[in-house]
Amino acid sequence: MNSRNDSRGFLEALIGDGRPLLIFGGMCLVLAGGFALFLSVTRQFLPHDVQFLGMTAEQLCGIQNCRVVYFMFHDRVSFGGALIAIGSLYMWLAEFPLRQGHAWAWWLYIVSIMAGFGSFLSYLGYGYLDTWHGMATLLLIPFFIGGLIKSRALIQPPKGIGALMKPAAKTLWRSRFGMGRALLLITAAGMVAGGLTIMIVGMTRVFVPQDLSFIGLPLNEIRAISPRLLPLIAHDRAGFGGAICTTGITVLFSVWCAKPSKSLWQVLSFAGAVGFAAAIGVHPAVGYVDLIHLAPALIGATSFLAGIILCYPAMVRARES
Repeated sequence: MNSRNDSRGFLEALIGDGRPLLIFGGMCLVLAGGFALFLSVTRQFLPHDVQFLGMTAEQLCGIQNCRVVYFMFHDRVSFGGALIAIGSLYMWLAEFPLRQGHAWAWWLYIVSIMAGFGSFLSYLGYGYLDTWHGMATLLLIPFFIGGLIKSRALIQPPKGIGALMKPAAKTLWRSRFGMGRALLLITAAGMVAGGLTIMIVGMTRVFVPQDLSFIGLPLNEIRAISPRLLPLIAHDRAGFGGAICTTGITVLFSVWCAKPSKSLWQVLSFAGAVGFAAAIGVHPAVGYVDLIHLAPALIGATSFLAGIILCYPAMVRARES
């Protein structure tokens, strides 16, 4: 039996064309999002949160009928859902458009990673450095950088960032697919705007009036619980906003630049289902059911669902026949 020697090194084989590193990074984000959901469901703070705050979630839960803890977990559940959405989209980008050499997919990694990891800096103004988040960021960045450097050779010309501005194909916007695509693009743009708004609020005011109404305490009494409570909540708010913004950017350019396909429809459906289910479902679970507060998420979910349904025939059924 003839055999051919494989001269590759073990590390070289694992890294391959760079896409395995990018897929691994996406998987890590999905796992991190699942871990955030687990901690929130079980009402646990991370050890460094407890150390910084000087009290456990159980101790804080004894104040104001646990409303402060519920508010914090409502942000963390939404953050976890967004991480799962981003991670799944990153894995799709590596396995499909980047594998096919599409330059826009490579540049989308650059733009969305800069937005996502850059949001880590947004909550430092309140004086809380999330060491676990910081370490995770430092550990993941080399995988993404290495993957992008290696996969650069895959992309076909034109290789410039202008590839993000070119739509995959001309669309008749009055058609069923055109209307569905438009709804997905509008929803993604709304996510970018909403994420930026949440991040700015987290960096500045921290709360909107509906938040304080739900908690049932004025701002000065929240500060009185612990001088470190507000920085911790600000960290959650800004991080959540950054994750939503990053998800919106990734969805927006994926819908705009990618050719309609079964795999794109599937990953969008999964990311949307997880992201919106987490962001909306946590509110009735904790009793935060203010309709003004929920309206953007409900409108976004409805628009996204309608877009997914309208795009199904052109993206899935037509390619199965």
